[in-house]
Amino acid sequence: EETLDFIIRELRHPQGGFYSSLDADSEGEEGKYYLWTPREVSQVLHDPADYQFFCAAYTLSEAGNFEGANILQRKADDAELAQRFGMEVSQIAHRLGGLKRRLLLHRQQRIPPATDDKVLVSWNALALRAFSEAARYLRRNDYLQIAQQNADFILSQLYTGDRLLRAWRLGQARHNAYLEDYAALILGLLSLYQADFDPRWYSASESLCREMIDHFRDPALGFFDTRDDHDPLITRPKDLQDNATPCGNSLAARALLLMATYSGNTSWLDIANPMLAAIQPSAVRYPIAFGNWLCAINAALADFKEIAILGDPSLPATQSLLDAVNQTYRPHTILAVSAFPPAQNDPPLLHHRNMLNNQPTAYVCRRFTCLNPTTSPQELLQQLALTPSA
Repeated sequence: EETLDFIIRELRHPQGGFYSSLDADSEGEEGKYYLWTPREVSQVLHDPADYQFFCAAYTLSEAGNFEGANILQRKADDAELAQRFGMEVSQIAHRLGGLKRRLLLHRQQRIPPATDDKVLVSWNALALRAFSEAARYLRRNDYLQIAQQNADFILSQLYTGDRLLRAWRLGQARHNAYLEDYAALILGLLSLYQADFDPRWYSASESLCREMIDHFRDPALGFFDTRDDHDPLITRPKDLQDNATPCGNSLAARALLLMATYSGNTSWLDIANPMLAAIQPSAVRYPIAFGNWLCAINAALADFKEIAILGDPSLPATQSLLDAVNQTYRPHTILAVSAFPPAQNDPPLLHHRNMLNNQPTAYVCRRFTCLNPTTSPQELLQQLALTPSA
């Protein structure tokens, strides 16, 4: 939550996009905006007891750990601090949070580092996914609004209807999107759909997926990084290693797995599965360079459960079913929800299903073959706990 709050505070454009980065330097010195001396911390916190408590939690010395000052790094966890100061573990985060807020207010008086204010689709899409999942599992409606505004921004400012553009700055979108932009945005929109169940996110994901296949696919295997109508290059690139951010092909494989699970379109699995098979020897030899690929392989082997809930999401009975699903993180499930009857642009997983006794009803399925429908949150939890049969 602190990381997401930082992104909102420091890296968000008023229209909903996320900036690329902050400079490392301020006032000509690397890291100056973020560094602390013991004297400065003591002056901000005032109370010696607060200062002692903070120094027990974070690295802080006269010598410093960077350029004669301190990057504040946590050195004692909540349990250690509670034992040392005779407090309940549950009290530690609250007390530390108050001290950090005082330091933050003081830091905001400094000259901040410069901001790289261009908005890139792929990086925004990764953030969109993070905010959407946090909204869903942490019950944070403010995060949901941030995610919705980000998706609206990307689709209105960087998507022309027949192509996605890569970068936006000062009201102008430029450059053809790359594979990583398409694939990451598909995943981000699917995560947002599972947080608010607005079918336009699913519809946009489906359109982007078809465009990705039409314009980036390599008939031999996988996808190229550039569109088929991109500026001519000496060779058409195809990056297969995950680095600081996932590569386009690993994102595309994950996107195809999820879209196939939602739609029942096995032709998309026919594209993704050979990609996963081909990358396994390299991933075995050097797994650290194939992290997102390994997530995709894990997803393919996990055999997803599909959860379809028919019922107005605003009704308490529907919400009880959703609470059962969302009470724990379920990475190997997909969720589709709509009022009855589902709209044409709702995911196919919802179609051709009925409600029991006109009550909100849940279906737990595997490859579109479902267990008995239920209106009971307790029975739904039991069905989710079942190990899929071979």
